[in-house]
Amino acid sequence: MHIKRIKTVLIYAAILGLGLGVGRVASKVPQWLTPAYVEGDFQAYYPDPATKVVLYGTKTCPYCQQTRAYLNEHHIPFADVDVSHTGKGQQDYRSFGETAVPVILIGNRRITGFKQSVIEAALEQLPRPSAR
Repeated sequence: MHIKRIKTVLIYAAILGLGLGVGRVASKVPQWLTPAYVEGDFQAYYPDPATKVVLYGTKTCPYCQQTRAYLNEHHIPFADVDVSHTGKGQQDYRSFGETAVPVILIGNRRITGFKQSVIEAALEQLPRPSAR
């Protein structure tokens, strides 16, 4: 009789473990299916032709701060738009349909969140300034 109870408990534990494992993996699926960036014509969002990077974020967001630090460390000039203030920057940010910050425009790519490898790849695709 005890062996039957032990088997039953082990079966329930296995089912519970499997369910938790599936639940954990299932919560990651949307991340895996979301593209790393969106391509488009974002020229209207750049303040001038010389600016190649625009950061839409807030002052308190840790990922925005991380993005700023990365760009500053690599001496990459960028326009920093605080979306917590009413105005054109906030309107532009809302037009993307995003719900998270930072949103980073690099050339023809829009990246949501601090994704260093994606940012580096986008920076690599920018045209190099011509030497004079």
